[in-house]
Amino acid sequence: MKYRLLGKSGLRVSELCLGTMTFGEDWGSGANQEVSKQMFDLFLREGGNFLDTANMYTGGTSENFLGELIQSERDNLVIATKYSLSMDKSKANLSGNHRKNLVQSVEKSLKRLKTPYLDLLWVHAWDFTTSPETCMRALDDLVRQGKVLHVGISDAPAWIVARANTTAELRGWSPFIGIQVEYSLIERTVERELIPMAAELGLAVLAWSPLGAGTLTGKYLSKNDDGRFRDETRTDYFASKARSDRSLTIARVVVDIAEEIGVTPSQVALAWLRQHSKNVIPIIGARKVEQLQDNLACLNLQLNESYLAKLNQVSAIELGFPYQFLEQEPIQQNVYGNYLDRLEGFKPYRLE
Repeated sequence: MKYRLLGKSGLRVSELCLGTMTFGEDWGSGANQEVSKQMFDLFLREGGNFLDTANMYTGGTSENFLGELIQSERDNLVIATKYSLSMDKSKANLSGNHRKNLVQSVEKSLKRLKTPYLDLLWVHAWDFTTSPETCMRALDDLVRQGKVLHVGISDAPAWIVARANTTAELRGWSPFIGIQVEYSLIERTVERELIPMAAELGLAVLAWSPLGAGTLTGKYLSKNDDGRFRDETRTDYFASKARSDRSLTIARVVVDIAEEIGVTPSQVALAWLRQHSKNVIPIIGARKVEQLQDNLACLNLQLNESYLAKLNQVSAIELGFPYQFLEQEPIQQNVYGNYLDRLEGFKPYRLE
């Protein structure tokens, strides 16, 4: 396992992050405490030091399990959790980005995790009701109190992140050091605004669902005996995306490449993500030790240019306006004159 600097924080984290949303069986699936410990121990043996959870994962069980596991290695580990999502949907102020929910969420997370501080606290999802200024000031207070060392934001528009960090910079508050986004061969629309923004602002990028909710393992390429997809009754965001024609076409290419190389589809999908954008840290999660072992093996895989080209082509998205407009040669000639090719080190569009 190699290590990355987490944004501009100077914090050194493993090149893969272990997601612990599967720690606990409260949601009807997931890993029990013993299996969770086995996965935790495996991750540490492989050199991992970066773990991600959230207050609401498995109703708090994920944090409870993790709190027991990290005690002997706390100083060496980078523990990230999140707030914002509801822990009790019947209560008006037990969700959202506002200060009241922030304070009570962090206090409860610290107790469950059995730690006096969090290395990283993520805003879990933007609520569009709390102003960026209010949110950043409240987060900064927790940093100054020593309860949180760094802050980040997940599932938010690029303009919100940029405004928040600009405000923090101007007022001397703690900025976001990273973003969490859904990013995989299935979901590349983050390349329009979020990924270039992160590159420009020096933010780390953590990719959740790097296997496209399991689609890139190839599990939806075959149907049950009755001709139905697995989990056919599911109609949520992830299920509908997984069963789309585009997703299945991408999954087929991933599986074909995996068979040619002699590795698993999961390893191919993770290797593409790591090579496609070197600023990205995939969040890997599993319900079984064998699944985690398989995911970790992506560190030993380097896809050649031919395979990368196939994957890029089948998963390509339209960047849309203004990028496709600005890349037109007549427009570039007007913007740069005849000097675009002579501007060393300059690219009009930044992916990394």
